[in-house]
Amino acid sequence: MSLVFDKWDTKEVKVEDKGLAKYISLADVLVPHTMGRHVKRQFAKSKVSIIERLINKVMRTEKNTGKKNKAYKIVKRAFEIINQQTKKNPIEVLVKAIENTSPREETTRIKYGGIAYQVAVDVSPQRRLDLSLNFLTKGAMQAAFKTKKSIEECLAQEIILASEYDTRSFAIQKKEEKERIARSAH
Repeated sequence: MSLVFDKWDTKEVKVEDKGLAKYISLADVLVPHTMGRHVKRQFAKSKVSIIERLINKVMRTEKNTGKKNKAYKIVKRAFEIINQQTKKNPIEVLVKAIENTSPREETTRIKYGGIAYQVAVDVSPQRRLDLSLNFLTKGAMQAAFKTKKSIEECLAQEIILASEYDTRSFAIQKKEEKERIARSAH
């Protein structure tokens, strides 16, 4: 049995959102680093550990671009902060945050006879997961920008707020904004 970051077990974590259950991989991995072996196959990224997907999203921003080891340390420290503040398994908190921040509806642009208009569409589970991780990391980056708080603290705070469905969370605000725009396009 391998533990994530040698501390947390994924066995006790349950995905309650049936739509996302197939796409949130809680597989036991010693080191969350697939080296991109999933890229060439369609839907293969759904088999990549959710922790590695979070690390990859953290790695894609400004100062962390391409620095997987740095992103790994940021996520590891953020998980420790989550554990200290909530006394819960941080993977469980992350999964709850993802479930809360993944939008169910968004708009797409349709062009018909020279006229373009927005139409509400359901979001696929894979895209819901991608958007959720994107919102969480973007919110953490914005919170850490030009402040004394570290990125680790901001990421932990964003995940905790999102797991509690707190409207102070950037990710929750973005989700609600996307769904509100989709409702108005009906």
